Amino acid sequence: MTKPQAGLFITFEGGEGVGKSTNIAFCAEWLRARGIEVVVTREPGGTDIAETIRERLLKAHHAETMQPLTELLLVFAARAQHLQALIQPALARGAWVLCDRFTDSTIAYQGFGRQLPLAQIEQLKALVQQGLEPDCTLLLEAPLAVGMGRARGRADQAGEAVDRFEQEQLDFFERVQQGFDWLTTQHERFRRIDAAQPLTAVQQQIEQVLLTLLPGADS
Repeated sequence: MTKPQAGLFITFEGGEGVGKSTNIAFCAEWLRARGIEVVVTREPGGTDIAETIRERLLKAHHAETMQPLTELLLVFAARAQHLQALIQPALARGAWVLCDRFTDSTIAYQGFGRQLPLAQIEQLKALVQQGLEPDCTLLLEAPLAVGMGRARGRADQAGEAVDRFEQEQLDFFERVQQGFDWLTTQHERFRRIDAAQPLTAVQQQIEQVLLTLLPGADS
């Protein structure tokens, strides 16, 4: 019996309200229609333990201020569990993993947004990921006013409070955006997607990226 070819690890990044969830669902359907096993997941989260960390990290509004280093360590604790319990086994059996956020978000939000030293993040990344990197990262981009308006509208529609990050001030999100811009200069795996366009146009851009990733395609 031949060993299955390792799957592909595709991450989706961007600020608030850029449509990651909608477009991940589109990608999953597109790939499954072509006979590819797809695992859809998210960060922080993806497993029971990691989802518990997510709930305390994002949704719980604590009486005391969560320290930036605490936040960073919780993100990587969830990631360690997620990688070993879900992502790595899925890739090993040949599935494509579509992940809503990964370490690029940590660099953008905790590194640039919270202004924690990037060297600290790199140390934790090396410990937790052991060299694993996404094969392709789709960066969905929209003006901050558009994305934040969508995020708040989504929370209102669901009857939920905005999460801890969505409550931040504009200068925080400007720094996050700078972080993502910087990351695109560091890694060739990034594909920038104009998420301010109508959804059909956004998905046409994404489809063009997916075509380059299919087996036998010229990248």
